Amino acid sequence: MNRNDHTAFQVSDMDAAIRFYTESLGLRLLFRSVNPEEQEAYAFLKLEGGNLELIQKLNVPFAKPQITPPYCPHFALETDDMAQVLQMISEKGISIVKGPLEIPGEEKWIYVSDPDNNVIEYIEWTSRKHH
Repeated sequence: MNRNDHTAFQVSDMDAAIRFYTESLGLRLLFRSVNPEEQEAYAFLKLEGGNLELIQKLNVPFAKPQITPPYCPHFALETDDMAQVLQMISEKGISIVKGPLEIPGEEKWIYVSDPDNNVIEYIEWTSRKHH
């Protein structure tokens, strides 16, 4: 059986990334550590259906990726209230990549990014036919 365990994003500053994901997006930090053998700092944040891992290389400079369509890779967070998400994005000053977008009767979505240009999609399914 295939079950999602986690998604991973590379970040430039672990403290700043943890602050963004906990304070701006409301995720809960499970733990953080350092792997000296791989020269990486890492942290896991709680997500329903699989967690988010943040990885910071300690021995190689970070190269910020460009954000280009189709905005892959990204991970998607499901919401039941896109209006509430849009309010949170505005209040927290989160960078909007594109959107909000809508396919009437099917879905509403928006792409945002963290400070390291990792893309997060919020999606509200207005039709449940995808499940």
